[in-house]
Amino acid sequence: MLKPFRGLRPARGRAADVAAPPYDVLNSAEARQRAAGKPWSFLHISKPEIDLPSDTDPYDAAVYAKGKESFARMISEGVLQQDSTPCYYLYRLVMGSHTQTGLVAAAAVDDYDSNRIRKHEFTRPDKEDDRVRQIDTLNAQTGPVFLTYRAHPAMDALMQRIAATPPELAVTADDAVEHTLWVIDQAADITLITSTFAALDNLYIADGHHRSAAASRICQQRRKDNPDHTGDEPYNTFLSVIFPDNQVQIFDYNRVISDLNGMTVDELLFRIGDNFTITPRQQAVKPRMRGSFGMYVSGRWYQIDLDANIPDDPVASLDVSLLARHVIEPLFGISDPRRDKRIDFVGGIRGMEGLQQRVDSGEMAIAFSLYPTTLADLMTVADSGEVMPPKSTWFEPKLADGLVSLRLD
Repeated sequence: MLKPFRGLRPARGRAADVAAPPYDVLNSAEARQRAAGKPWSFLHISKPEIDLPSDTDPYDAAVYAKGKESFARMISEGVLQQDSTPCYYLYRLVMGSHTQTGLVAAAAVDDYDSNRIRKHEFTRPDKEDDRVRQIDTLNAQTGPVFLTYRAHPAMDALMQRIAATPPELAVTADDAVEHTLWVIDQAADITLITSTFAALDNLYIADGHHRSAAASRICQQRRKDNPDHTGDEPYNTFLSVIFPDNQVQIFDYNRVISDLNGMTVDELLFRIGDNFTITPRQQAVKPRMRGSFGMYVSGRWYQIDLDANIPDDPVASLDVSLLARHVIEPLFGISDPRRDKRIDFVGGIRGMEGLQQRVDSGEMAIAFSLYPTTLADLMTVADSGEVMPPKSTWFEPKLADGLVSLRLD
């Protein structure tokens, strides 16, 4: 299920120059600003449009070529160096009082294809195509897939032991999240990790469905193109960071809508009252239980509590599903939140203030706050072979790009 690999990572003392936010949490303008004055920021590889004219289409062939050029330069200048032997890596994230520690490893594409590594989201073809082109052009996987597993005592003990030793690198990002990496190169430790995960029934994708789907497509194509294919080539795996489930933190993923679909606020409240108990609140409403939602409209917060029974179904019982079924679809006419431009999604890391700001600015007309989806929910949905509605989970802290990459050559 997992294999060690020869990681490509920052040379000693260069981690702070290289580490960058994931490619998909910044838009091009934000990435350009974040990378200003930082010639070795990994954003030059993951968001290479920042080094081209500002009107460049981020999916233009020149963008991928520019990323390849920056990647090659960082390797040739020794900013990134590849380990000489296959290793696993221990990766710790600290955000405030929260700590999570996991393993960086090469996960098997075959396990992804057979659903031993389980999914819970659909992918979008355009985003999947983008990752295929990026991986293929760089001949490397630079954005890790975030996996989780049911905590295992042997792994807990190993990670605790290794984390007590001096790390290979430690860097504090702009958002104050601490990223620490250890190299696991002892044969006994490598054997223990490999055998322990081989015995597990499943791993679960928490975040990174497009990256894993793209890795699978790359693998299938390269198998066809390689007459000497053995199954041991790096393209048979994908870059992953694997955390135990009892350390993973999921935030709420909230909704904002640009208009009231022709209703007045009074009409909206009247119609919501058919299925919910409505309670005006003086303060922002951050739901504390399933079936309870916050609603912010015209400068006022309301708590709305579902009166109907919650279905005994892994997907229909999710709060994102309940809000869609009882409010967003029937009252706002939004049946395809993936493509409808009237709805947007706000990660809970931005707090209730982030929702209020979107409405108070006039950009949006209404906001809904939700109780977070749990990791148990995610695993139940994945085990049932179902998929969640789009934007059901928001994981924090985010993994850094650039700390370890997996070359495919």
